[in-house]
Amino acid sequence: MQRSVRRAVAVAGGTGLLFLGAVFAIAYCTGIRETLGGPKVALVEIEGVIVDSREITDEVERHLQNPTVRAFLIRINSPGGGVAASQEIYEELLKVRRHGKPVVASMGSLAASGGYYVASAADRILANPGTITGSIGVIMQIPNVGELLQKIGIRAVVIKSGAYKDLASATRDLTPDERRILQSVLDDVHDQFIQAVAEGRKMERGRVEQLADGRIFSGRQAQELGLVDELGSLQDALTRAGALAGIPGPPTVIRIEKPRFSLLRFLTGWQWAEPWGLPGLNPSLTLAYLFHLP
Repeated sequence: MQRSVRRAVAVAGGTGLLFLGAVFAIAYCTGIRETLGGPKVALVEIEGVIVDSREITDEVERHLQNPTVRAFLIRINSPGGGVAASQEIYEELLKVRRHGKPVVASMGSLAASGGYYVASAADRILANPGTITGSIGVIMQIPNVGELLQKIGIRAVVIKSGAYKDLASATRDLTPDERRILQSVLDDVHDQFIQAVAEGRKMERGRVEQLADGRIFSGRQAQELGLVDELGSLQDALTRAGALAGIPGPPTVIRIEKPRFSLLRFLTGWQWAEPWGLPGLNPSLTLAYLFHLP
């Protein structure tokens, strides 16, 4: 009799463990576990050259759907990157703020140009004293291989429908008119950068214009100039995000694990960096919010 009872208890216990295991497995696979527990701070990391915004914006959107996420902490280690990609992440962070969730930016070793553009959308910006930041400006790079082609006996033949259809051709020098056109585009994009910083940081536009000549600053210099709110580490930024969200005590951090290295992704260009730093763009013309690294 006792053996039967023990057997029934063992079976019931095993069944219960299997059921709990299945529940946790389903929760893990479907992401339900992320919505369990108390209030959290979502950590979103921006590393390296900003090429495509989709991964970051999708990550932010996923956190926005989580009712337990009360604040966002954006960790930036980036020299910037593509203009449109930087602008899309900036707008996504503004959307987070419109949802009533505070955004804190934490600058690592480098958060310049497009990296600073993104940070300026935050409620608060923290940097380390030695962080390299600023570089508010735009760069356009046009390689010219015309002389090389002539040396090896290759001549480009262009048939075009308009005078400027081969604008920024890599096989010849720019004409004065072409240079003026490209400069006007660059100036307009630069103006957009200045406006975004002025609005995001609540600074007078004239003050931002004085700083928007491409120069870089240390984190301490940036704080003195009003580009950064305070000096502090990633942990300090986490504490600040929790406080802004009204989370009592040390906040719980939630993050979405990024996909690991994939040979297929590498071969198809998802994890490939061109020498000029902007994969997927036309190599004859790049326009970027990018701190130019050798």
